[in-house]
Amino acid sequence: QVQLVQSGGGMAQPGGSLRLSCVVSGYRFTFSNYAMSWARQAPGKGLEWVSAIYADGSHPYYADSVKGRFTISRDNAKNTLYLQMDSLKPEDTALYYCAKGWRDEYDYRGQGTQVTVSS
Repeated sequence: QVQLVQSGGGMAQPGGSLRLSCVVSGYRFTFSNYAMSWARQAPGKGLEWVSAIYADGSHPYYADSVKGRFTISRDNAKNTLYLQMDSLKPEDTALYYCAKGWRDEYDYRGQGTQVTVSS
């Protein structure tokens, strides 16, 4: 069993920034062996894969909707995944999830954290 515990998020004004964190743990689990992803779901919409990163921190993927504004990173020594969100827009408002795996090939995900962008 793998646990993903998210933190961060909250409210921001348009143009502002927020950072999400996701700490991953599990019995005999090696974080540095797995790609990780971030997804979001806005009210009434489907799941959108926002960003993903390889196990070694290479090959970051970004959805066109966030490219140039969001930055994914990971600290394998701390078993932690991050999403730095800058230049936030109201349309970024959603419930954000971290997930173990590459985008829709995930097998576990976090509890979700709300991000609300509003003036």
